[in-house]
Amino acid sequence: MPPLPPSSVASDAALRPHRRRFASLRTIIALMLREMATTYGRSPGGYVWAVLQPVAGVALLAGLFSLAFRNPPLGVSFPLFYATGVVPFLMYMGISGRVSMSIIFSRPLLAYPSVTFMDALLARFVLNFLTEVMVAYIIFAGILLLFDTRAILDLPSILLSLGLAGALALGLGTLNCYLFTRFPIWQQVWSILMRPVFLVSCVLTVFDSMPRFAREILWYNPLVHLIGLMRRGFYTSYDAPYASPLYVITVSAVCLVMGLILLRRNQYQLLNL
Repeated sequence: MPPLPPSSVASDAALRPHRRRFASLRTIIALMLREMATTYGRSPGGYVWAVLQPVAGVALLAGLFSLAFRNPPLGVSFPLFYATGVVPFLMYMGISGRVSMSIIFSRPLLAYPSVTFMDALLARFVLNFLTEVMVAYIIFAGILLLFDTRAILDLPSILLSLGLAGALALGLGTLNCYLFTRFPIWQQVWSILMRPVFLVSCVLTVFDSMPRFAREILWYNPLVHLIGLMRRGFYTSYDAPYASPLYVITVSAVCLVMGLILLRRNQYQLLNL
């Protein structure tokens, strides 16, 4: 067989990165469709139920809390105040939990050379991030339509809060993806550690109203910054000067890099556990 001309070899080498990216994109989409079919396909309503379930849960809790707390710390509508705290909190918890189980969920498929751990991570992150954004939109749109909130929206702050919630969930989820797979006991330990997080993330309170010694400790909780940015987006009188996007990005990036390094170095060991 005669050798290929140099021009053909060069063009083929130039197309290889594009082919790999296209193959990876197809793999990610296939993994997303698989998760939608296996996770949501068994429940009535399928994927729609994955959106309506958290919406109904937030609406129920907002109604119950509004009976006990007539005057919210910010604004005139307790459902809106509660939603601005619980939506970014649940968004982080939901995405982080899903990303943490990426290798365990897709382990049989990772035996194929065309499927990498990055494909599994990105598939779960993208699917659940889009789901949580849809949930947030439905919740806030419903509250603004049904209640007299007198809110003036600051969309950049709202979108920044949602984006940072996704980044934090991806970073911690990637690190926990390694830890959950390598040390199964860590999954139970992490679950116990996360139980009081709702109370120390200023979901039902305002960071500024906490005692000074508490603020100095709670500032290191990235969720406090996400919630502060979200409330800045709905309350023009609330500036949330303590909220630092740079701090959240730093925590997210450090956890993401550590998680990717550990997964890269131990990927074959993890598949054989």
